[in-house]
Amino acid sequence: MFDNKTQEAMNEASSGNAGSKEWRLIEKMVLTMALEQKKARRWAIFKFLIVIGFMFFVFSATLQTAKLDKSALAGSKPHTAMVEVKGPIMSEGDASADILVTGLRDAFENPNVKGVVLRINSPGGSPVQAGYVNDEIKRLKALNPEVPVYAVISDLGASGAYYIAVAADKIYADKASLVGSIGVTASSFGFVETIEKMGVERRTFTAGEHKGFLDPFLPVKDDEKIFWESVLKTTHKQFISVVKEGRGDRLADNPDLFSGLVWSGEQALELGLVDGLGSSSFVAREVIGAEKIVDYTPKPDPFQEFTKRLGASMAAYFSKALGVEGPVLR
Repeated sequence: MFDNKTQEAMNEASSGNAGSKEWRLIEKMVLTMALEQKKARRWAIFKFLIVIGFMFFVFSATLQTAKLDKSALAGSKPHTAMVEVKGPIMSEGDASADILVTGLRDAFENPNVKGVVLRINSPGGSPVQAGYVNDEIKRLKALNPEVPVYAVISDLGASGAYYIAVAADKIYADKASLVGSIGVTASSFGFVETIEKMGVERRTFTAGEHKGFLDPFLPVKDDEKIFWESVLKTTHKQFISVVKEGRGDRLADNPDLFSGLVWSGEQALELGLVDGLGSSSFVAREVIGAEKIVDYTPKPDPFQEFTKRLGASMAAYFSKALGVEGPVLR
């Protein structure tokens, strides 16, 4: 019940002052404090159990809602399917090929989908991930020619995001959207002179003459620079080819079109990079003719999200209830 120091103090006081009023008063105070601490811990654990119960209730309700939504989706009325391309396009991000392709396949499988909208707000990213999505859109369109696909760029549709957009039948944007950036980049820093000034010796062991050619602590060799630029140029040619395939003769004859520049939606319309100005709602209502929009973008699994948050909450509550808290930086 008591910690070691408190118990030792009580033993000393008891042996030297047994029966004294002072000792009885001290003992009473210590017992009272111990009881209060015990009550506080019980109350903390009780509150924790209440919170856990509430969280399970919310989770069950959320999971049930998700099931109902999925069930209702299968039998829903004609609608426009939407898949969001949001943020950097990367394998572990919210705009990975796995996530986007899953949403697109679900949309095309529903017979009540009258058209698909790719709502894009992304600076681009991996050409590999963008290529996967572009290829899948074309495959799904070939299998379902009656379902049109429209890309709608909100704030930003650049680089890899535009790579995805050109697979759509038509592209729409806002007049102030940023569109384009048809180019390839790879950047890093060089610290060769810095480590020399600091007196640091760089030791790199490789098997292969050019294995460490991207090392920022090694000087750039002319032949390696030429090689790396050739890799980027090859990727750029692939990008240009995909854009030309998707846009065809809608593209204006402008030497800056594939230079990596980015344009406003209004300028992009003149250059043939987009087909019109409008939002997702506009496209669903006026172009597809199905005003209701249903989001097919896959969401994180609710159970995984719940267990992740539950684990963190349990650790925090038990730590506080037992009076064991780690260091906190503020």
